[in-house]
Formats: sequence, C-alpha cells, structure tokens
Amino acid sequence: MPVKIQGGLPAIRTLANENVFVMTEERASTQDIRPLRILILNLMPTKITTETQLLRVLGNTPLQVEVALLKTDSYQSKNTDPQHLESFYRTFEEVKDERWDGLVITGAPVEQMPFDEVTYWKELSEIFEWARTNVFSTFNICWAAQAALYYYYGINKHPVESKVFGVFSHTVKDAKNKLTRGFDDIFYAPHSRHTTIDVNDIAAHPDLEVLACSKEAGLYLAASNDGRQVFATGHSEYDPETLKLEYDRDIAAGLDIEVPVDYFEDDDPSKPIRVRWRAHASLLYNNWLNYCVYQETPYDLSKLG
Repeated sequence: MPVKIQGGLPAIRTLANENVFVMTEERASTQDIRPLRILILNLMPTKITTETQLLRVLGNTPLQVEVALLKTDSYQSKNTDPQHLESFYRTFEEVKDERWDGLVITGAPVEQMPFDEVTYWKELSEIFEWARTNVFSTFNICWAAQAALYYYYGINKHPVESKVFGVFSHTVKDAKNKLTRGFDDIFYAPHSRHTTIDVNDIAAHPDLEVLACSKEAGLYLAASNDGRQVFATGHSEYDPETLKLEYDRDIAAGLDIEVPVDYFEDDDPSKPIRVRWRAHASLLYNNWLNYCVYQETPYDLSKLG
C-alpha cells in the first residue's frame, strides 16, 4: 500500500523514481479504507531532504499511511524556502484539536544546548503533553529521543568526548519485543551526535526497556513498556550520502571532525560508501507502524486518549 501525501510535495518525484508507491490525496479519497494518520514534526534544517527520507521508510509498508508535516511556530527555519513551508506544513495550533495514530519527531542540531534554552522548547513541551491524549504512538529520533526521555521520564543526556559519528554495529537486547521482531542479532545504523543517554538510566526505569545497543555508540533503541513512546538515538532513515555531506560540510568549515566510523570503504573518504542499514531501517519502521500503531490504535480516533 502507498504512503498518502499532499500533491506537489517535492518528495513525490524522488520517491516515484525509486519505485516507492506514493498516492496523492485525490486518489486516496476514492479508496474505502481508513489510512493510518501519521504526523511528522520536522525539526531538521534540511527539511525537504528529511521529508523524503522519512516518507521513504514510512511508504515501504503494506499499510496505507496518510502523512502530514508539522513545523514549529516559535522558530522559523532559515534553510527552507518559506513558500515550501507555507504550502506543505501546518502549525501546532492548526492540528492540536485533531487526533493521530502516530507522530514522528525528528532530530535537531541543538543537542549541545540545555533543553530549556532551545528556542522552541516551550512549544515542544506543549506537543509532548498534547501527544499523551491525541497521539497513540510517538517515534522520537536522535535529539527528539533525548528530549522526550527528559520530558516524560526526567532522564538527562550526557556529553561525549568525541562525536558519535559513523555507522555502528548493534546487538538486540530483547528479541521478543514487537519492535525488534525480525532483527538480526547484529545490525547496523548511522549515528551523528555529540551527546548520549546512559543505558543504565533506561534500564533502571520501570516503565522503559532497552531494546538495542552498540558497544561503541551506546544506547540505540528503547521504548516504553506499552509501545506508545519509541526512542531511537541513531538515524536509520539516513540516505547513503548524508554522513558524507555532514563530513564535507564540517571539513569545509575548518572543524576538527573525524572520518565517519566504518562508513567509507577502508575508512577512506576518497572511496565508496558502504550502505548496510537499509534493511534494518525498513524493518524498524514497519514494526513500529504495524505493532505499535496499526495493531493497537482504535479505529475510531475519537476514542484515543
């Protein structure tokens, strides 16, 4: 089944060229089916790229998914055409009276700041609180995972000595959990962050479970016991070139940045990229949509909460 998105979104052409099945609102309205309503709060500066990455993994599923894009009202993006935001994004004020099967919150380049110093922290806190009763399951990515763990459970992030940057191997800690069904014993995912969450803080909380970790990168995947909050500290949705673009950007800016770990062949930036996380990304988002959202959310969303 397709991912249903607003006609005219730039991601449509990209995904269609990759044979990812997308459907415009007009065509979807002729089908007698209730799609899953998924809201994406996009906090990344590269909004169009992030939209495409997430729609790619959300669209690779047998479920019909209706997606809407959300932007912050308290902070205006400086890297995206205002016309694009006006055409394809909604504000929290416009969606707060609606109910959603799922919510995806992206990472953001603010991880080294205290949470309450982030410009849109108050607005994000309102969204977190609203999601308790208006969203069935939320998938929090990278900084959003850290922010949600802090807001809901009081678990704080910690700085790391050097940036966690590259593609890391992970091991499954609970193969029976619905989110990790089908995972290989060892799987790979990209990370790009300056802070981390202590695995022991998650393990010690009675409402949370550690699902997957990396010896080098630390905590990767955790969830609340009821599956209504999912936390992924890495970026399985990343394109093959995303880490390279980050590396090239930092090199051009004269920053002291290490070559992404286990990303280029022989760790040599002049050599090709080794992509080893596509299958994992597809399975992770399929599991979330199926087991945490589709199988559990009420058919009548007015009963949610």
